[in-house]
Amino acid sequence: MDRLSGLDASFLYLETPAQLMHVCAVMVLDQSTMPTPYTFADLMAHIDDSVHDVPAFTRKIRGVPMGLDHPVWVRDQQFDIERHVHRLAVPSPGGYRELMDLCAHLAALPLDRSRPLWEMWVIEGYRPDGPDGAAGDEKVVVFSKMHHATVDGVSGSNLISHLCSLEPDAAPLAPEEKPSPTRDPKRPELLARGVIGVATRPVTLFKVIGPSAELITKSIGRAREGTAMAAPFSAPRTSFNGTITAHRTIALADVDLDDIREIKKATGSTVNDVVLTLCGGALRSYLAERGELPESSLMATVPVSVRESSKRTQGANKVSALFTKLGTDIDDPLERLEMLAERNRNAKDHHNAISADALQDWAEFAAPRTFGLAVRTYANLRLAEKHPVVHNLVISNVPGPPVPLYFMGARIEALYPLGPVFHGAGLNITVMSNAGMVHVGAIACRESVPDGDALVQHFPGELERLRTAVAKR
Repeated sequence: MDRLSGLDASFLYLETPAQLMHVCAVMVLDQSTMPTPYTFADLMAHIDDSVHDVPAFTRKIRGVPMGLDHPVWVRDQQFDIERHVHRLAVPSPGGYRELMDLCAHLAALPLDRSRPLWEMWVIEGYRPDGPDGAAGDEKVVVFSKMHHATVDGVSGSNLISHLCSLEPDAAPLAPEEKPSPTRDPKRPELLARGVIGVATRPVTLFKVIGPSAELITKSIGRAREGTAMAAPFSAPRTSFNGTITAHRTIALADVDLDDIREIKKATGSTVNDVVLTLCGGALRSYLAERGELPESSLMATVPVSVRESSKRTQGANKVSALFTKLGTDIDDPLERLEMLAERNRNAKDHHNAISADALQDWAEFAAPRTFGLAVRTYANLRLAEKHPVVHNLVISNVPGPPVPLYFMGARIEALYPLGPVFHGAGLNITVMSNAGMVHVGAIACRESVPDGDALVQHFPGELERLRTAVAKR
């Protein structure tokens, strides 16, 4: 039995029927590399063997009486793999469009909180569109969902790797986590823990206020010097900055990692700078085509892993975040990259001055009942449309494996991550490197971004524009 950290629990409290807090992934598999011919029964049995002793796959949440404290993790004594791994087929004709519609539908379904908070949907019959428009060889696709209370970007990637191997006939990589205890706490024990938590909260608050006040003072100084990260509530309003619905759209794209690295080397920037530049260019083109391009730059929230610097040993989410302007007001891609590289250096310096555990510390004070009520009231009153825009979207860059991986013996041809969307920011773009490619996954509220492909289709072209600009300089 482990207590959820305040940050992990906050993702439970943030969830509403429209604002679902799970993270997803689309894995395209080449089943021809499997040592034995693919069958769904064998695949499910292999997954069952691999996850049985991994706590993140076999534990479920249990609430504390009266919501006095954050929930706890307990082992699911009735764990059943058939409740988590499901089988589907892509509707005819089984191409990209049909797959995206199916994945968007699955992404819009909430996870069952009475069970471990994950699902995998094995989708058969997918025939990706070839260069000539003809259907290619049949692939198996795995659409996975894990609640954000269970994983962040890095830990989610690590969990997927536990189901993978470096060779088709090798055993999956061994998990680092040890099995959690099977003891299920009684109600009096949970109540006592909750009372103790409430009693010690003022002491914890006192420890957090001092460093936070000092940080605010330093941030004001940075703002005066022009070296602070972008400020929230200063973003322009777009069509995807309002109250979201439960409907989703999903779109995917690919770009070459070597091209990004060449640009990085030639300009002295970082891979993340180049990725954000591509995002800014794609968003600029998308909004311009719709006649919606704001005069001022869009701003993104960029999650940052603090796993290496955090002093906290508990909790699945070890993240912080920084705000960055995307340069959507700049047409020249190289000029946009140079601007982003400079601003990101300032933002990183500003972010590094903040305690790695600041977000986790403050999240401890998220009261289960009041926090959830506040989120629902915010959505019902459509407040996201009535105050200045906090940020336009979330952009995540997750490092992936540099070599090919095999999921139950099937080579992973592509792995597209998909994060949650929020009221006020109905678009999320997540990129992940994988064996020399960068896979772009965009998920959005369908009413806010009806055609996600109209956005992601600009990524290859933006990369080529940037390469050309770098070569000419």
